[in-house]
Amino acid sequence: MTYCVGLLLEQGLLFASDTRTNAGVDQVAIAPKMHVFEQAGKRVIVLLTAGNLAITQSVVNLLTAQLKSKSKSAKHLYNVDSMFDVAGLVGEAMRTVHERDGDHLQKHGIEFSASVLVGGQIEGERPRLFNVYAAGNFIETCSETPYFQIGETKYGKPIIDRVVKHNSEMMDAVKCVLISFDSTIRSNISVSAPIDLMIYRTDSLHADCKKRITEQDPYYATVRKGWSEGLKSVFSALPSPDWC
Repeated sequence: MTYCVGLLLEQGLLFASDTRTNAGVDQVAIAPKMHVFEQAGKRVIVLLTAGNLAITQSVVNLLTAQLKSKSKSAKHLYNVDSMFDVAGLVGEAMRTVHERDGDHLQKHGIEFSASVLVGGQIEGERPRLFNVYAAGNFIETCSETPYFQIGETKYGKPIIDRVVKHNSEMMDAVKCVLISFDSTIRSNISVSAPIDLMIYRTDSLHADCKKRITEQDPYYATVRKGWSEGLKSVFSALPSPDWC
């Protein structure tokens, strides 16, 4: 399991993903689930992946291989015209991997489980954010619902629902996302730091603000402690019921 979240704000895009992978309690490892494709000054594309690691790595590798195609007519992440087309390429890659591996996985009782958040900006277009499903179809976020989550979503969702709006300040959103991750990590052992976090500012067309946050990170530790103590303080201050 994993946890990834992408936010579309007026100031730009915010991406975050955990890095834990596991194939059982004794096979725990770290693997990046954030993949950044950049043509400086032209486009920035970010993929966050969740689900079967073999499937999502195959999707990312297929998209990377397409960039090396010598065919001028071949579409890839660096020559399509819009982020909608980028999401379409990711969906096509998902279907290609399913056609190759789907039946074999089914024969071994393994579900074809994968999802990808696709966000970024192409020169001449506003930033956009999509959620691509295992079937290759996808939806786009909007100002009324400015975020997507994939993976283990339930523990980190309430704080984002309460705090984040399309016009939220970027650093407030960062703080909220870290609390969302802390809530998830506390309740699900399959999600863990380090957390990969990236801030993309609208129209910058550069992927120049990316950080890996460990449990020892001073700011993350401050947020975790402050949130925990704050919750206990608010709970204690609430009046008790007088029903009986």
